Amino acid sequence: MSQSVIALAQRIVVKVGSSLVTNNGRGLDHARLARWAEQIAALVKQDKEVVLVSSGAIAEGINRLGWTKRPAALNELQAAAAVGQMGLIEAYERCFRGHGLQTAQILLTHADLADRERYLNARSTLRTLLELKVIPIINENDTVTTDEIKVGDNDTLGALVANLIEADALIILTDQPGLYTADPRKNPDAEFVHEATAGDPKLEQMAGGAGSSVGTGGMLTKILAAKRAARSGAHTVIASGREDNVLERLATGEMIGSQLTARQLPLAARRQWLADHLQVAGRLVLDAGAVQALAGQGKSLLPIGVVEVVGEFQRGEVVGCVDQNGRDIARGLVNYSAEEARRITRKSSAEIASILGYMDEPELIHRDNLALL
Repeated sequence: MSQSVIALAQRIVVKVGSSLVTNNGRGLDHARLARWAEQIAALVKQDKEVVLVSSGAIAEGINRLGWTKRPAALNELQAAAAVGQMGLIEAYERCFRGHGLQTAQILLTHADLADRERYLNARSTLRTLLELKVIPIINENDTVTTDEIKVGDNDTLGALVANLIEADALIILTDQPGLYTADPRKNPDAEFVHEATAGDPKLEQMAGGAGSSVGTGGMLTKILAAKRAARSGAHTVIASGREDNVLERLATGEMIGSQLTARQLPLAARRQWLADHLQVAGRLVLDAGAVQALAGQGKSLLPIGVVEVVGEFQRGEVVGCVDQNGRDIARGLVNYSAEEARRITRKSSAEIASILGYMDEPELIHRDNLALL
């Protein structure tokens, strides 16, 4: 039997979901929060660095406001988040204080991670807090978030944070034992997945949709989070948050839940930042030759390989590169605006100057500004 990757992990991101934090939506489960704080404190004593990504603000706000169901209106969800975040961070602060640990609240949106300077500032802050043995408690900033700046779910946020701080491992605690080959509630032949490789396409085929009315993520979001975390070399464990002492047992090497191992080499920091853009300003649709040049040969993207320009963007913005079936190939910083890109698609680089009246760069995206997905 293999050993859990958490035994050797030095820097760990722990993500806990809404159904666990709020006892399936019935307000904060203070006893469970206390148990996690106790376990994280034990990991810190082993000289491990731990960041906690916690859902639960909206669910706690709904409970505090006395609402009987989750509202649909964005302004009401944001109000619930504002009220609930107070209770959530207060409860964690009290639990960790009992173990002599300081906590720090950090609220993020995708916009914080999409801007290079803010990304670097967030990374610096988190690393400093870890050096000080402070426990950062991170949540999406639901009070101000909109679709344009939304990460979407805390599984994805956990992976983004793992990439941001170059963590060794991501632990996703859920209300399920781990990953199955099919939904065990519907298929009695479903088999438990003890170990797999993060990013294996078979995992995405096996995963179903969201299974809880409290949170926003299902098993698929966890598999995709593991795939994303693996880009910076982080392994992922998906396990039940209801297991006794789950974090401490994982740290001793015990195999609990599903372990998804990162096998690829970590992306360089700048390319990791590019790859972590969830929203892009536009998309470039590539022909088969361009896909091969990027994915197979590590070359720059030339205008001759682009068959279509989708969306509106300016020079220097992050755009997605997709094949003609819509499959994501890469993210990159584009050298020309969408209007200019449309004029030079399917043309050789030698023709750019005659078409546009100038040529800044012979490539639409230079390979140094490309991150393969």
